[in-house]
Amino acid sequence: MCFPKLCPTIIVFFFLNVLIFTSTNASTPPTRTTRSQLNVIKQFLTFQNKARAALHMPPLVWDTKLARYADMYARQRRNDCLLKHSNGPYGENIFWGSGDGWTPAQAALAWVAEQRWYSYGSNSCGGGRECGHYTQIVWKTTKRIGCARVTCFGGRGVFMTCNYFPPGNYIGEKPY
Repeated sequence: MCFPKLCPTIIVFFFLNVLIFTSTNASTPPTRTTRSQLNVIKQFLTFQNKARAALHMPPLVWDTKLARYADMYARQRRNDCLLKHSNGPYGENIFWGSGDGWTPAQAALAWVAEQRWYSYGSNSCGGGRECGHYTQIVWKTTKRIGCARVTCFGGRGVFMTCNYFPPGNYIGEKPY
């Protein structure tokens, strides 16, 4: 039994602290998620879920299918490190940083920081700035997330992506 205010927290705790099984493709058997992988998941989730909690929204839950999609796409970008969307069936945030030290937490914080440009009243971004990453994170119907990080070949930096389901950012609709 879940109490309404605790259930989302329990779900996130469950996914972060028990064995999570993932696979890199359909032909490989599931493997146990390492502490390092759990740390990456936690970094991607923490700040995005804090942004949702500030609006009294349930947390996003890690989804291995979305994570596999994100990983597949990030590996494609590994060669050129272009800040280009996959145009897939999910909502998507992408990040690129020069050098190889960028963390998932830094990508998530960059996306969440766009909140300062978002005006709920006009449902728009102010000052010609981007805020669509933020609105995807706090989209009211979005429930699940999966993300990936790759270091690009040739010292071109780090590329990260998160995919969201159901997707958000529908023109003319407010995120919450």
